[in-house]
Amino acid sequence: MNVSPPSLTDKVAARLDAIADPLTGKGLFAAGRVSGLEANNGKVSFTLEAPAEAVKQYVPIRDLAEAGARAVAGVTHVTAVLTAHQAKASETAGIGRVQHVIAVASAKGGVGKSTVAVNLACAFTAMGLKSGLLDLDVYGPSAPTLLGIANQKPRAGPNKTIFPLTAFGLKTMSIGYLVDADSAMIWRGAMATSAVRQMLDDVVWGELDVLLLDLPPGTGDVQLTLLQRAPLSGAVIVSTPQEMALADVRRGLSMFEKTRAPILGVIENMAYFETPDGARTYIFGEGGARRTAEAAGAPFLGEIAIDVALRESADLGQPLTAVDPEAETSKRFREIARKTLANISQVNKPAPRIIVQ
Repeated sequence: MNVSPPSLTDKVAARLDAIADPLTGKGLFAAGRVSGLEANNGKVSFTLEAPAEAVKQYVPIRDLAEAGARAVAGVTHVTAVLTAHQAKASETAGIGRVQHVIAVASAKGGVGKSTVAVNLACAFTAMGLKSGLLDLDVYGPSAPTLLGIANQKPRAGPNKTIFPLTAFGLKTMSIGYLVDADSAMIWRGAMATSAVRQMLDDVVWGELDVLLLDLPPGTGDVQLTLLQRAPLSGAVIVSTPQEMALADVRRGLSMFEKTRAPILGVIENMAYFETPDGARTYIFGEGGARRTAEAAGAPFLGEIAIDVALRESADLGQPLTAVDPEAETSKRFREIARKTLANISQVNKPAPRIIVQ
């Protein structure tokens, strides 16, 4: 079995996660204390975010984190900055208190995008982040089935607000929680975009580190409404390896680029099937999504194999990444989640300050 060696960023993240956060007991990375982690040519930089009322507790933790990162093979220089922040206000409607909004798109149906979105959201939760999933596929919502809560209904709040459901540690909303699962969604574009606006603006998302938006396939009204209204940290594109899917990926990449939404990376789903002896069969072709990402200058986030356990868990409404975190596919989703966060820091890095003397 071919396994890619961990990158320097992954090694540093693992070392930081071995240091316990004094307030939660989790690793620093899992507790969400580390942001802006970068590792380039041996030079590592990151920020350690501490609650304002407990910042003194984190001074020695910052020193431990800096020393731990410096001890990683290949690291030549470390810059670790300690910052203090005030706790955010109580929950309110809309996405104003969401730190990172990430669109998960495919531009083509049938590539397993919704399964990837749900498991990626669960991977963020497993890392200690407060995470949410908004299913924006108003014509074919999948979240109710994938999360096993098709029979639950969201609670209405004051002023026509809606409280999201909770499943596997995720806050989640979908048009599928509000309508009969067996009803056909025969909506014109204006109705679909109105539903998108309501789920963005009227749901009490509260304070989240990450909110994943599971977009419908294509490049139509829903996508354009989202890009106009939501402050995206970036987009993740899901594809399978064959050329028919890749042509649509290129159109999806072009759409996000034209609207100036950062591309966080491409995921190749159903990349191969692996037999118990480790042999791989590339049923849909090999490496197509990676090559497409490289040709477009977009990051490649990783491959997800054809996994019977992943399919079974989806059918049962029990996301594999949540219920079997030690499965190889679950580990791969967490690896992709870490890369996604690292790419957010990279594409949203502020421009250098220029001082003219």
